[in-house]
Amino acid sequence: MTNEKRAELLVQKYGFDFDEISKGEIRNLIEQEIECFQEGSSEYIRVLCGYLFCLGNIADVPLLEKAKHGINFDVGCMIDQEWIDSLKNGGAENESIRSRNEIIDSFVAYYKDFTADADDGDKWGGSMFSTSLFDD
Repeated sequence: MTNEKRAELLVQKYGFDFDEISKGEIRNLIEQEIECFQEGSSEYIRVLCGYLFCLGNIADVPLLEKAKHGINFDVGCMIDQEWIDSLKNGGAENESIRSRNEIIDSFVAYYKDFTADADDGDKWGGSMFSTSLFDD
């Protein structure tokens, strides 16, 4: 199963009623993913970290930083630094960080209708190297 499909199933399972989502369960899933990262799209770990941001506080910053910096460059790019900075500053808006509510609203808006790509996560549809330029 692709990471995009895993992300889609995660959103279907948990939804966005953050009062009903177990923060401990999300933390455990992040730790499992850090330990045994599934190569491919970084969408699954991004959704998990987004959930932790929405549920979390400053005590969750070390786990988000571990996920952002401890797996690989692509994952690091997918996990929003703004989430970490917002938790560090208590969710206050400033010149470089939106308010925590705005960030949560944008996370929900992005993922509320999220579906995995029909082509199983291959953004190029398998055609990137099908031109005669790359033929022998």
